[in-house]
Amino acid sequence: MRHEKFFSCAADKRRDDLNYRASISVERIPGRFPYATWHSPEGPRDVVVWCSNDQLGMSQHPKVVGAMVQTVLHAGAGAGGARDTCGTNRMLLDLEAEIADLHRKQAAMLFTSGYIANAAGLSAVARLVPRCLVISDEHNHHSMIEGISKSGCKKRIWRHNDLEHLEQILREERGRPALIAFESIYAISGDVAPIRQICDLARRFGAITYLNEANAVGICGAGGAGMAEREGLASRIDIIEGTLAQAYGCLGGYIAGRAVLVDALRTHAPGYAFTNALPPPLCAASLAAIRHLKESSWECERLAQNAATLRAGLIKAGLPVRPGQEHIISLAVGDIAMARAMCNALLSDFSLHLRPAGHSAAARDTAYLRILPSSHHDKTMLTALVNALAEVWRRFEPSWSYQPDAAE
Repeated sequence: MRHEKFFSCAADKRRDDLNYRASISVERIPGRFPYATWHSPEGPRDVVVWCSNDQLGMSQHPKVVGAMVQTVLHAGAGAGGARDTCGTNRMLLDLEAEIADLHRKQAAMLFTSGYIANAAGLSAVARLVPRCLVISDEHNHHSMIEGISKSGCKKRIWRHNDLEHLEQILREERGRPALIAFESIYAISGDVAPIRQICDLARRFGAITYLNEANAVGICGAGGAGMAEREGLASRIDIIEGTLAQAYGCLGGYIAGRAVLVDALRTHAPGYAFTNALPPPLCAASLAAIRHLKESSWECERLAQNAATLRAGLIKAGLPVRPGQEHIISLAVGDIAMARAMCNALLSDFSLHLRPAGHSAAARDTAYLRILPSSHHDKTMLTALVNALAEVWRRFEPSWSYQPDAAE
């Protein structure tokens, strides 16, 4: 292949800058979550998973699995086409209606993933507003960054959760239509956005609010409707984006908002129109998960309890825990190579599956160990993780500690 050297050089560059992605083969087994089988070089081995975003275990819930199996037998495995051909099945329409009801919005539209919902939806929203300025939090997810970039609109980055900086940008750009894009709970740090104050600024300056609730839906708020609902602010958010692949344990993403917005996006978001629709079995499973979590609270209560217990234990052990109260816990390491070595030690020596994370590929010296407790971890597992992390910290002695953001 004549151009093979370009691809090998690209992979080598990622290795050199420590951003090469290497996967670990882990097989999740229904009924045993959070246990999984690690296919190690020495053979299969049971491990406890601490990095799964299936934090309520819904991917293995009998209602969810049952709905998927029943629908496969009834409607087959695939959608059979795009939305405007033959892919719009009844289960999909029911799911969109359920999501709109969850967020108390007029309408919702499904995408094949949360990433695509942001990349396609956010870009289309911005393009439809003449001279739109997109103001993006510096810690926004890569899917949001891609969507903003693809819009071709002017963008400005505001310092993470820094309301004064956001207001400064809005003042400087007064008179220009603006869209404020932010997350409710940030994936790497677990930080919570000051949603009320952002909405206040949006109202003062006439800006559109676009809120990524991917890390909150299913877990926070009444019925799992997210952080905006929990704060009583859902009606002040113009556009809510969410995922069906984390707390709901399935696959897919969505945007919810006013009916006129959703109607426009259906014909202006290429990532919606030019791909097959979500298969009926996935829609049925997601529908079952949403309806269950609207009625059941024990999963979220147990997750909150486990997260609080684990956070307190880590702090007591003297580990550098990033401040917060939610279900994502981050420990500051710094060097990405050291963070990966620590995770490898946790896996090989303690049978604990944990992975490092960072805000961007360029941030080699600001790596974290991101811990995702679940509703299914027990007290013995929590204690074992704290003890193992304390031992690994003594072994590696990382020097970096949590550094507050400018807004804190």
